[in-house]
Amino acid sequence: MSIAAAFAADKEAPFKAAPAASYVHHQTNGKVTIGVDPFSSPDKMKTAFGKLNPYQYGILPVLVVIQNDGDQTIRLDRLKAEYVGPGGDRVEATSATDVKFLNGGKRPTVMPTPGGPVALKGKKNPLDVWEIEGRALAAQMLPPGNTASGFLYFQTGLHSTATVYLSGLVEAATNKELLYFEIPLR
Repeated sequence: MSIAAAFAADKEAPFKAAPAASYVHHQTNGKVTIGVDPFSSPDKMKTAFGKLNPYQYGILPVLVVIQNDGDQTIRLDRLKAEYVGPGGDRVEATSATDVKFLNGGKRPTVMPTPGGPVALKGKKNPLDVWEIEGRALAAQMLPPGNTASGFLYFQTGLHSTATVYLSGLVEAATNKELLYFEIPLR
């Protein structure tokens, strides 16, 4: 039985983003196309995060795919991402390294003993898994003709009238900032 399960796990395709323009929510400015896809349904979550569903812990993962069809390398290290909800409420993206601290594990209980208190093991933090940081948007530079993809994490729920606002993309050679991207999630 366990051998069959191992073979089934090997046959699962690893998570891979589609081209930026193929997403329903995408925008092209100049020769840069950005596609976004919010992950709030359990079926979508399973493809990227396996058993973990960050949305049930108040974290909305948004897949961002950036395609550079220009002739300049683009710096992504200054990328600023905001989720703009109904009424103009803004939520900045949470760093992937900080997500695991948002829903900490339970505080360990302490058992008094004659030699002093002994801490008993607490419950593991469900957000402390490799998929959160491993699937995050981490590219610093995007050469011409290449694509970068990964997740941004927002501490909010998904609203049908929301917008993802991305700015801070800069041409590496000239340090010229590209136009911002305002991508509605309708």
